Amino acid sequence: MKASTFVYPWDVNGDPEAATRIAGLGVQQATLAAAYHSTRALTPRHPRHRIVTAEHASVLYPTDARWEGRALRPYAAGDWAPGDAFGEAAAQLSEAGLDVHTWVVLAHNSRLGAEHPDTSVVNAYGDRYPWAPCIAQPATRAYLTDLAVEAALRPGAAGTELESLGWYGLQHLHAHDKTGGVPLGDAGMYLMALCFCGTCREGYGEQGLDADSLAAAVRAALEPLWQGAPDDGGWAGVEKLLGAGTAAATRAWRDETARTLQETAVRAVRAAAPEGFQILLHADPVTYHVGANPGVDPEHILSVADGVVVPCAGGPGLLTPFARAREDAVIAANFPVVSQMGGSPSTLAADVARARELGATEIRLYHAGLASDGDLDAIRGALAGL
Repeated sequence: MKASTFVYPWDVNGDPEAATRIAGLGVQQATLAAAYHSTRALTPRHPRHRIVTAEHASVLYPTDARWEGRALRPYAAGDWAPGDAFGEAAAQLSEAGLDVHTWVVLAHNSRLGAEHPDTSVVNAYGDRYPWAPCIAQPATRAYLTDLAVEAALRPGAAGTELESLGWYGLQHLHAHDKTGGVPLGDAGMYLMALCFCGTCREGYGEQGLDADSLAAAVRAALEPLWQGAPDDGGWAGVEKLLGAGTAAATRAWRDETARTLQETAVRAVRAAAPEGFQILLHADPVTYHVGANPGVDPEHILSVADGVVVPCAGGPGLLTPFARAREDAVIAANFPVVSQMGGSPSTLAADVARARELGATEIRLYHAGLASDGDLDAIRGALAGL
């Protein structure tokens, strides 16, 4: 069973032992960040630093001429990943015997929202989410598609894994995040993710909804949750709060918007890629879910991409709808393996066995660069027994 671990370029560059150490875990592939959001990351074994602060979303390689004259364009990394950081790390990982695939974060970019606020998701209260580009806007869709192509097809990469290719919402864990005081639940989070930018307001109109009336209905639906009422959860909870017909109309607009962006971006990457280049999407099988693993229809997405990377932090149950949708697809179960970040490397062997029973064909490990030595030992032992 093929295993890959996620890696940042700064985990490798400047550490002559990193690539060999990663290969020694027993993985066959490194999924290496080529475009990534802002973060503060630990590097517990690096000889030159222990903390890397990526101040804003950036690409980790030099961009090309496709961006000249465009308002929306990727940002270069600062001193956390200078020059062609991706290329430098990829060469070392390849020399250590690992396949390298690009890891590309797309619709998650706080600096884009800060500098171009009109690109951001706007909730029913008029609050902007600068970390969440609205994927309905034509200029944003063009930017995300071109970024997917450029970042995915880095020299030496045999495939790509596209993260955040869909709607983002309130769930962000923003800097010093303090949004958890009221438990909104699944339904409340959906309502807080509904966008009311100009493009989305027109989109709701195409579904027979008046945008102002819809925003008022969303605010009214959320009011009991702000007061502490329980969220019934799931889509039934959304229908109860908003009304079944209205809820269905909002979902129709959002599902179609995400679906067509995914089709366009994957098609563009495929057209520019060499034969055999693998394209996977980070995905959740519930279409109204948002975030780094946006909701998709399993049958549709597996008719577009070669496979999916599925979050398994809460167990492997999300794998089943994808495994049923297409037998020959890559279904990669993504396990957190950093014990101090909620991962469970000590149960990895059993977790992988269960995931395989539910249809997983590969595994992903998050994240070799962040893990302690003890976590790495546990990973090494689990993979040796597969």
